[in-house]
Order: sequence, then C-alpha cells, then structure tokens
Amino acid sequence: MTFDDAAAKAHFAAKLAFETDPADVHAALERGDQGMVFIDTRENIAWNQGHARGAVHISKPDLAHHIPEYPAGTRFVVYCWGPGCNGAARAGLIISELGYEVREMIGGFEYWARAGYAVDAAGNDPITGTPTMVDATQAPDSLTAPTLQARERIASDC
Repeated sequence: MTFDDAAAKAHFAAKLAFETDPADVHAALERGDQGMVFIDTRENIAWNQGHARGAVHISKPDLAHHIPEYPAGTRFVVYCWGPGCNGAARAGLIISELGYEVREMIGGFEYWARAGYAVDAAGNDPITGTPTMVDATQAPDSLTAPTLQARERIASDC
C-alpha cells in the first residue's frame, strides 16, 4: 500500500472546511463572533432537556423556513445529540442548499456538555415558579476534557 499524500491533504482539508469542534465554537462565542450563528437542530424535548448556552434552537424541519431570515454571509454552526447522530449533517445539507456557509460541530451536544461548557435546560424559577432556563452545566468529563486546577479554564489543544 502506498501513501497518497495529495489525497490525504485533500481529505483533511475538506473535513476542516466543513467541521469544527466544541472548543473552537466555545472560543468563537467567547470572542463574540457576530458573524456566526450556533444552532441546536434537535427537537423541542431535547432542547429543553439541555442545550449549549449561546445556541439558538431551530429544529431540522424548520430550518428551510428560518435560515433565509438571516442576512447573506451569515455563517452557521450546527449540532445534534452526538457522534451517533447524523441530524447535524442533514441540517448542514439543508443550510448549504440555501446558499449559506455551514459547519457541523463534531461530537454534538454530548461532547459540548462533556467538556464542561455551559449548558442550559428548561426549569422553573425557584421564587415565582415561572418556566425559565436554568444552568445545567456539569463538571468536565475527565475522559474527554483535561483535569483542571483552581482558576484554570479548558483550552483546546486539538
């Protein structure tokens, strides 16, 4: 078997053109990247159970209707449950067919949450009882994120 370096370069360049990871999305949100819209493409029940803070919710069946409301040049990052779900790839196809730049966040919500990034979930205000979003962030999973010392932050070395 011979190594085809040109094919390898093309393969990995193509992947990087259409994929991103939770660390890069988190960094973009922290920078306040105004040109990026982060979309959770799952159904309402999944969104309510927990979603990445900073994401907007547009379930896959509603994308074709709502994406054109965004100005030309808007860049999208989409996610679904995790690596075992192809919903984000399907959402990416819909958005790209509408003429927008889109990337899939590999690992989906699962790896966002496992990295210890901010998660919100549906809940009730403890004083008024009104429905609201509550902080559902969990500690980073040591299998997928580095163990932190006091006052350290997760930084990607990917």
